[in-house]
Amino acid sequence: MNLRNFCWVAGVATVLASAVTLGAQSVQTNDTKAEGEADPYLWLEDVHGAKPLEWVKAQNAKSIGILQADPDYAKDYAAILKVMDATDRIPFGGLNHDFVTNFWQDAQHPKGIWRRTSIGDYAKPDPKWDLLIDLDKLAADEHENWVWKGGDCSPSYQRCLLQLSRGGGDAVVVREFDLATRAFMKDGFQLPEAKSSSTYLDEDTVLFGTDLGPGSMTASGYPRVAKLWKRGQPLADSRTIFEGKSEDVASQAVVAHTPAGTIALVDRAVTFFTSEFHLLKADGTTQQLPLPAGADRKGAQGGDLIFTLRDDWTPEKSAPIPKGSLIAYRVLAPGQVGAVTVLFTPDAHSSIDEVGTGRDAVYAAVYHDVTGSIHAFRPQADGHWSESVLPLPAGGAVSIVSMNDFGPEAYVRFESFTIPTTLYADSGDGKPVAIKSLPPRFDASNLVSEQFFATSADGTRVPYFVTRPRALTGPAPTILYGYGGFEISETPSYSANFGMLWLTRGGVFVDANIRGGGEYGPGWHQAAILGNRQKAFDDFQAVARDLVQRGITTPGQLGIMGGSNGGLLVSTNMVQAPRLFGAVVCQVPLIDMIRYTHIGAGASWAAEYGDPARPADRAWIMKYSPYQNVSAKKRYPPVFFVTATSDDRVTPVHARKMAARMEAQGHDVLFYENTDGGHAAAADHKQAAEMWALSFVYLKQKLGGGSAP
Repeated sequence: MNLRNFCWVAGVATVLASAVTLGAQSVQTNDTKAEGEADPYLWLEDVHGAKPLEWVKAQNAKSIGILQADPDYAKDYAAILKVMDATDRIPFGGLNHDFVTNFWQDAQHPKGIWRRTSIGDYAKPDPKWDLLIDLDKLAADEHENWVWKGGDCSPSYQRCLLQLSRGGGDAVVVREFDLATRAFMKDGFQLPEAKSSSTYLDEDTVLFGTDLGPGSMTASGYPRVAKLWKRGQPLADSRTIFEGKSEDVASQAVVAHTPAGTIALVDRAVTFFTSEFHLLKADGTTQQLPLPAGADRKGAQGGDLIFTLRDDWTPEKSAPIPKGSLIAYRVLAPGQVGAVTVLFTPDAHSSIDEVGTGRDAVYAAVYHDVTGSIHAFRPQADGHWSESVLPLPAGGAVSIVSMNDFGPEAYVRFESFTIPTTLYADSGDGKPVAIKSLPPRFDASNLVSEQFFATSADGTRVPYFVTRPRALTGPAPTILYGYGGFEISETPSYSANFGMLWLTRGGVFVDANIRGGGEYGPGWHQAAILGNRQKAFDDFQAVARDLVQRGITTPGQLGIMGGSNGGLLVSTNMVQAPRLFGAVVCQVPLIDMIRYTHIGAGASWAAEYGDPARPADRAWIMKYSPYQNVSAKKRYPPVFFVTATSDDRVTPVHARKMAARMEAQGHDVLFYENTDGGHAAAADHKQAAEMWALSFVYLKQKLGGGSAP
């Protein structure tokens, strides 16, 4: 699941049909009223204001009082925290030169430690780790609520630009860290708190973008200007190398260090899904590359930039290339600069979900009907590329963990809904070896996973996975999870939480592969954006109806869950088809789609949803926007909103306003807002365990799931 970082009854067909009809009517009859009303909950948009936080405090007390009083809460919380803090987890790491780096959190290190070991030692059951940073100690010493956000290291791997967030939001402080001394450099590169980007061009030169005052950021809140900064130079003297437009999403410098040389670009994100790529030349000027706007940059290999295509493209003097294809674009000699090589083109049932690039190869996670395999593409001396498929297990999900830009190594993983994750190491020979496996967190011997297809309103077949007890003979409490946006695919994943707290207690878990996602490539995504957004909601409702028609569950036993764009999905479905669901868990959601472009980073998503400032876009958004269409005249399933004060991407505003409006209308609403964690709504394991324990207890109470033993 991508949370970035879840019966036959008489006359059921009539009930389901009326639910859809009533949902559509509520949307139509409520439009005019919602347009003409002033927003009485606008005051809740003051994220850190005293009055809104008092409201949050009262709502949290109410929710905690109800849910933590449940006898299962303490058991569920302890079970989740035990798994999250377990020392036998796989310490996933990033390859860099001869090392593997890992960020690790557990009971002794709730904020986490950053550490590294050698590639050889990492393959052993118990690696000897070299501590680089203890974030708990750093936070205590500096009296800051630091949350780890990663970083970028220099080509020689001597120094790194580390990103630290106060509370877990997207805004970070950038500080240069010396790996030899294990300390921050007093005279090193530093950027104050902002939504910044930074990367090394060479050992003593950084390319960056940050908030430098009025005009330096886009309307979406990201850097508009890319700059070049020499070591020892005052920040104010850094040189501008590129300027985007204020209406863009962002302009970000990216650098790849390959055996063929250094490739430096400025990626001007014109919209969320379209970019211009400007090559940084030796004289400090930039040159736009003749690539299509929908090219999606994945990395670099040798002298080639690697892209997937969101749209069909015909390069000059070349044959047409279908959307969804993986291509190599030559930017450095030897070879013809500007030459395009097609590495892979998916068929109608397939898509490329992930791409990783390393010194010697390009890896792609290719999915066929939402189950995956890893393809390796290697450049040959004659200018062609070889293709092979890694011998990994079938029938589940695969992903690329890390590839080495300075060596032949790569790490990939496999998992499914019932098979724990295994990490494989490929030394460059295409023969991956399992080096680490997650121990089973629940007994899956009595569970089965199946794939079904529902038929949506326009006749489209929509796949979904059902994981359930093998001996289940009648309808059971069911959680239906979905996302359906931004070309992000829902793929089979091993979840200890759902296994321990739901499946082994007799519940059913369903993962829906609705349009808007990337399960069948760019076309699957593009089918449900902008004015076609309703198709994603129709697909989700079609899966829900199919579950009932198959006798897997009933409307009263069917809970839905989603986060971020998935929060928009479940809140919209709740409003449109209230009789189809028994409960809703809505996490860090978008909900007020008329004001979303003025909240958090919302302006950056206009290419997905449309811009409500444009009359035509506003018309289709008004037809589904949950906040504008929820009504006191309708009865909705009970809903639990989960969000975070520190979320500066979506922000807690959407959940706050919807909860307040629904509560005033007399609906069954609970609301919980964590302070830390940003868009993840949890900054450490205890906060994450609390969020999930509250959610599972809520669903058990509303849907009738089994209790903890």
